[in-house]
Amino acid sequence: MTEKPLVSVIIPHFNGREILRNCLEALKKTEYQNKEVIIVNNASTDGSVDDIHHFSPGARVVNNEKNLGYAGGCNSGLANASGKYVLFLNNDTVFGRKWLSILVEACEKDEKIAACQPKILSQTDREMFDYAGAAGGLIDVLGYPFAMGRLFFTLEKDEKQYDAGGNIFWASGTATLIRKSVLDEAGTFDEDFFAHMEEIDLNWRMHLAGYRVVAVPEAIVYHNAGSTLKPDSPEKIYLNHRNSLVMILKNYELKNLLWIIPVRVSLEFLTLVYALLKLDFARLKGGILALIYVFINFFGIIKKRKQVHRLRKVPDSDIFKKMYRGSIAFEYFVRGISKAKDLKLK
Repeated sequence: MTEKPLVSVIIPHFNGREILRNCLEALKKTEYQNKEVIIVNNASTDGSVDDIHHFSPGARVVNNEKNLGYAGGCNSGLANASGKYVLFLNNDTVFGRKWLSILVEACEKDEKIAACQPKILSQTDREMFDYAGAAGGLIDVLGYPFAMGRLFFTLEKDEKQYDAGGNIFWASGTATLIRKSVLDEAGTFDEDFFAHMEEIDLNWRMHLAGYRVVAVPEAIVYHNAGSTLKPDSPEKIYLNHRNSLVMILKNYELKNLLWIIPVRVSLEFLTLVYALLKLDFARLKGGILALIYVFINFFGIIKKRKQVHRLRKVPDSDIFKKMYRGSIAFEYFVRGISKAKDLKLK
């Protein structure tokens, strides 16, 4: 039999001894044998990686002097990876024995598949989809991400309604298998994102380079969402607003930015007004800081944009076909649609 390809498992970690051990215990039981485990210690302060070799013999530890976030942590691990595939994996995940084999088999069938993600369910209620990725990531033309199984704050029960799998726009960084050769071509995570949406930005570049991203629901991961940052934390709100704006500035063609940015910034101001009326000061502060960041760093973002468009092989007209052509915010907040299956996604 042909040996299965090497998979480099990269786990960025910042504090949390128990969650990391649970993840490593599940990883030891995974039937896929040809893998290397790389734990990226993002300057943990609780000693949670000091005795890690007792729980994961053979694992390598990459120690960072400061917390580089998900993006920088993953890139640190990637620099030490040798696999044909790279599995970026959150430390607060557990899973069954066969899931990694299923992901690799899916990617091996088509060289145009750059990345794939499993079905991601809640670790605390395993009948419910998880906030971070659910059954596969999607996005609308204004840069608002959502997922099959999760629209904004509404999570669905998994009733196999999204088990068809297939093409998606982004694979969740909670657990995503990526072809390493595509990372060499399209680039790695943008470390300025720190955390949140860095995987969407990366997947967007993969689409620009002519690749596919797919959901593989036969593989299942259970995630303890919010163990690092709670969904309503001011920092998370700030990062989500900021990174979404940076992402669309980097990846769209200029002719489309000219109409998308005014609409999107208008929606940002509406969000600020809504937050003020609701006395939601965390969202108000996060939104204001996000706009300030983009204004101050505008020319740096444009510099990165030039780098992105050097690799472009696919026009926005083709990218639009992979997006939801309407506004997911309008569908959710105005029309009251809370399930992806009720949208016209094709």
